[in-house]
Amino acid sequence: MPVKKKTRSPMRRRQPRGRATKAVAKNSTESGLSLRLDELAERIDIVLPEVTARVAALEHLLLELKLCRHDDLRRARQFVREQEA
Repeated sequence: MPVKKKTRSPMRRRQPRGRATKAVAKNSTESGLSLRLDELAERIDIVLPEVTARVAALEHLLLELKLCRHDDLRRARQFVREQEA
């Protein structure tokens, strides 16, 4: 009597050889913090241009309505730069 060959079930798959597996973080809190930091940096990158545009619009209105002079705005920017340093 011939020996029956076993057929593999279609639901079961082998992992392909030669693929690198993702490295698991040493500490789950480190990976969580890293993800949150990346998300925060992405949000800042999205919001920062909008905030900059709004500040420029406010400066334009201040000059247009003659509530301040261009020199006043320049001195205010210089003051902010000094505070940041």
